[in-house]
Amino acid sequence: MSEFSITYRYEAYFTTEVFAPGNELLCRALQAGGLTAPVRVFFVVEKELLQFYPELPAAIEGYCRAHVSAMKLAAPPLLQAGGEACKDIGVSLQLCEAFLAARLCRQSCVIIVGGGALLDAAGFAAAIFHRGLRQLRIPTTALSQCDSGVGVKNGVNYLGKKNLLGCFAPPLAVINDAAFLRTLPPEMVSAAAAEAVKVAMIKDSDFFAWLTAQAPAIMAGDLAALATLVRRSAEIHQQHIVTGGDPFEYGSARPLDFGHWSAHKMEMLSEQRLSHGVAVGMGMLIDCRYAVLMGILAKDAYTALRALLRAFALPFDGAVLELRDAGGRRLVMAGLEEFREHLGGQLHITLPTAIGAKIEVTSIDDARMNEAMDLVLRDE
Repeated sequence: MSEFSITYRYEAYFTTEVFAPGNELLCRALQAGGLTAPVRVFFVVEKELLQFYPELPAAIEGYCRAHVSAMKLAAPPLLQAGGEACKDIGVSLQLCEAFLAARLCRQSCVIIVGGGALLDAAGFAAAIFHRGLRQLRIPTTALSQCDSGVGVKNGVNYLGKKNLLGCFAPPLAVINDAAFLRTLPPEMVSAAAAEAVKVAMIKDSDFFAWLTAQAPAIMAGDLAALATLVRRSAEIHQQHIVTGGDPFEYGSARPLDFGHWSAHKMEMLSEQRLSHGVAVGMGMLIDCRYAVLMGILAKDAYTALRALLRAFALPFDGAVLELRDAGGRRLVMAGLEEFREHLGGQLHITLPTAIGAKIEVTSIDDARMNEAMDLVLRDE
């Protein structure tokens, strides 16, 4: 029998103005990854960022010129449209073609600058090219900075299923730049808040209380408070990956997917009309109302969750819950079976038992879950 283990180490850094010539954090992050300097780097940049930061490609090129001993541009920054539409296998394969044209090798590094969807698609491309290039992530949305950007997953949607194709490929490093938070529209702040509320609801009652107190300020544009939300949420997500005992999800229990079995299905049923943040907020409400019906969670905890999601301007769009098959069954309920298959055959659903505490259940009462949805729709 052959047996070996691999240790992964990566840091989540927090900074401001990562591409300012005097900011050496990116250089240090590359050096910490063990690549031979100067590292040949290839930047994939979300095209939509240019409407707020038109100088971004020039700033990246200028930064590389200022640090020629640490890095060398393999090609000009590649601009790629972001958003959920980029989570397509065709986009990832096009990126692989660009990597080939730039003659990237296994000592090169792909640096991805953008939101969570682009991090997923470009990260997947990097992970399959030459059996895996190092990737360094620079998330630019509050949601990706506090959640997916610090994780180890990459993937694209396929055959109408969210994240059907993908892999686990830890980044070389993650650099969260608070400067990108300045131009976020309110709905993107709300999306990040959904994931922060998620981890607070199942892991940290003090963080939940802080979010409740700070929600008005965050939604009014308090960047310092938003940066604190991002940092604490990222810390909890990364801590779970490191200490949860199953970073590559070989088991079935996935606590950080609280609220996600229905959220993923609602996103696909709405043809991405529902954002991930809105869908996760809805999914949490549904599962918590179910937990109340099952005697697992006190009603006042559900009420507190509902109030907090409203404070973060996360709507409950019930139209997708009214979609039914020919037999009258809600289409969203198929998400349970899809989630079970995704987990490897054994269903595990995370439900809160109190704010900051959780259990895993391995079966769901369909009738009670439908009742929970009805109650949430009636705001009861």
